[in-house]
Amino acid sequence: MSDTVLTADPNAAPVASPPAAPAEKKSSALWRELKGLFWVLLAVLVFHSFVAKPFYIPSESMMPALLKGDRLVVSKYAYGWSWVSPTIPNPLGIFRSLVLRDPSASWGVTLPPMQGRLWGKMPERGDVVIVTPPGRSEDWIKRVIGLPGDTVEVRDGHLILNGKEMRRQILPPAMIPVDPNAPCGFEFMGYQVQAADGGRYCRLPIVRETLPNGVAYNTIDVGLSPGDNFAATTVPAGQLFLMGDDRDKSADSRFDAASGGLGGPVPWENIGGRAEFITFSLDGTTQVFNPVSWFEAFRSGRAGTSLRAHKQD
Repeated sequence: MSDTVLTADPNAAPVASPPAAPAEKKSSALWRELKGLFWVLLAVLVFHSFVAKPFYIPSESMMPALLKGDRLVVSKYAYGWSWVSPTIPNPLGIFRSLVLRDPSASWGVTLPPMQGRLWGKMPERGDVVIVTPPGRSEDWIKRVIGLPGDTVEVRDGHLILNGKEMRRQILPPAMIPVDPNAPCGFEFMGYQVQAADGGRYCRLPIVRETLPNGVAYNTIDVGLSPGDNFAATTVPAGQLFLMGDDRDKSADSRFDAASGGLGGPVPWENIGGRAEFITFSLDGTTQVFNPVSWFEAFRSGRAGTSLRAHKQD
């Protein structure tokens, strides 16, 4: 068998090469990237608005359950949705917060107040919720104490619901490690101790309070404070009475707006969601340009802590 060699015909017409694909314009590529970024951001905002969002604890009003520096997950669907549910970013507020270090700057804007909730459900006593104070745009975090129709009173630091004093149990003091986010400062003067391990702790008196539905939680009571006496008030229909667990340091429904409080019971439409669990917690030592500090700042033992109301047997 012989091999056959094909040779080109010198008289054949040259075969034209296929036309080269036109180079993609830079503007088209940029527009495609911007559209992709837009859909990602939209998906994040929808998730934040209707499913869940992160929340940062900025104060000590919910100690001992929550410490300044805790990061939480808040479910947005637990009670249905209202005018405070949508997450709408505020570029100016973000700039003021990150660049100008303005602690009062809000990262978001809210819709105009509207009555009612979509697929609304009333919170239970003892739930930890985020709330948008009337006339403001930022989120606070408090515990639901009184439901519509309840009569709430505080007498000498003792919570009274519908004329009945809530059960109180004195527990051993909480030993909270001292760090920049929990400095055991002026408001807890005299409560800082040094333990046998050499560490400094805030040794705070704890009172466990139990609501009529069996939900129990720990509160801090360091003595006489302006909120220890609150005249009996009936919660109007469609509203909730909220309090912080640090009863001596919480601006809540016991205080009027002029004093920095919630101004009494708040409309249930102002409830933005229910706190579910702690994702992680930072002690305040993080340095932006020191990656090692990002890990050293983590508080151990707080990640995964559930914040759902616990009912005693």
